[in-house]
Amino acid sequence: MSSNPFDGIRVTDRRLTARLQLGDEDKIKRRLFGLAAHSGDTWLILLGLGLVWLIGDGAWNALVIQTVIAIIVLAIFVGLIKYTFRRKRPEGDWGQIYRKTDPHSFPSGHAARATLLVVLAYGSGPAWLGLLVLVWAIVVSLSRIVMGLHFVSDVVVGSFIGFSAGLVTLVVLS
Repeated sequence: MSSNPFDGIRVTDRRLTARLQLGDEDKIKRRLFGLAAHSGDTWLILLGLGLVWLIGDGAWNALVIQTVIAIIVLAIFVGLIKYTFRRKRPEGDWGQIYRKTDPHSFPSGHAARATLLVVLAYGSGPAWLGLLVLVWAIVVSLSRIVMGLHFVSDVVVGSFIGFSAGLVTLVVLS
């Protein structure tokens, strides 16, 4: 009998994660999911927001500033949780930059950031933008598991945190 009630959840999480990971033999899928995994990087998102700033008008520029602030606050919050729990990433060779600069996987910052953007897109932009960002966020989140950087629970909790942060941001801004 297990002494910890969460042991069963951990075992299920590890098994499901292992099933979702891609093997080295599927090179085309690995490249596509690898690109998707990187597309949620902070610097790329900030670059995209910078482009929106350059081509947008006053209303879009205000949204860019609010989004950048929300991303920074979210990054600090996720970082505090990561360094509190210090859960090691799943074993793997892909994504060495993440493994070296941030060896902790819980929660997924990429999933949190992507889900934050979904909520902000739906709350501040046209519906088509929200749908587009939602599809992208799902692909980014799944790719973090498939490429072996996160456990399923890392992504689920990261998405919940991002969703909550998005709602809080919308409430604060309205």
